[in-house]
Amino acid sequence: MFYRKPAELAIRHAVGHRPQRLLLQRAAHGAVVPVECLPAGGWLTHRVAPRRCVRYNAGVSKILVVDDEENIVDLLSSYLRSEGFQVEVATDGPTALAKARAFRPDVVVLDIMLPGLDGIEVLRQLRSESPVYVVMLTAKTEEADKVVGLSVGADDYVTKPFSPRELSARIRAMLRRGRGAGPEEPRVLSFRNLRIDSGRREVWTDDEAVELTTLEFDLLYALAAYPGRVLSREQLLERVWGADYFGDDRVVDAHIKKLRHKLNDDATQPRFIHTVRGIGYKFGAEPV
Repeated sequence: MFYRKPAELAIRHAVGHRPQRLLLQRAAHGAVVPVECLPAGGWLTHRVAPRRCVRYNAGVSKILVVDDEENIVDLLSSYLRSEGFQVEVATDGPTALAKARAFRPDVVVLDIMLPGLDGIEVLRQLRSESPVYVVMLTAKTEEADKVVGLSVGADDYVTKPFSPRELSARIRAMLRRGRGAGPEEPRVLSFRNLRIDSGRREVWTDDEAVELTTLEFDLLYALAAYPGRVLSREQLLERVWGADYFGDDRVVDAHIKKLRHKLNDDATQPRFIHTVRGIGYKFGAEPV
């Protein structure tokens, strides 16, 4: 039996723009499926799932959406719930921190401009308490705002207007990276003045422990595991952010800058991370 009567369900396709409708089809059994995931003809049977749509099974992954614009909060929370995520929302900084402590999300989607506490301060406090993944939202296009968020510890950023589908893809990539991060077998990489323990996910430089975010550790390990080998930004994006990441590859540069700062690694005379102009980066220290 075919269900040929779609329910009226729409969501703004580009958050921050005037509404552009992304139509969704609802089968009689209640499943909500994006139109682009429907089989040829555009209809679902009660038995056959769409074959052209491979969707990440988020299971019980939890997302906290924080934005002071209620229409954006409503749209994002609706979309993410339709993708199978458990979602909580907050519209100001203090509430965001309280929800994060109680809800214990896997990913926080965090706007920079918030009442009470701005997003940067919320991020600082989150980072002092948890390694949770954080995606920053901003209506600003200045590079400085993106770099500030990344330098404080954000794992990624999205500039408004953006597609909920893009945001969902980035969240899925983060969750996959978290579940499969690091090498298959724990290793300890030792260099002069630097030690990386992949099992404990700990880093020491000059005999002092270095606190890194999950993404920063993965980026450092991706380079240090192959000393002397040049890795392009695209290769680093695929290895660290995930194969389905799409966005500005300069996000790699921002995280490299933060890594260098934490490792006391001077970019003009690097001990560890070397820039290969026009290509990417390489780890220059010799193993000991």
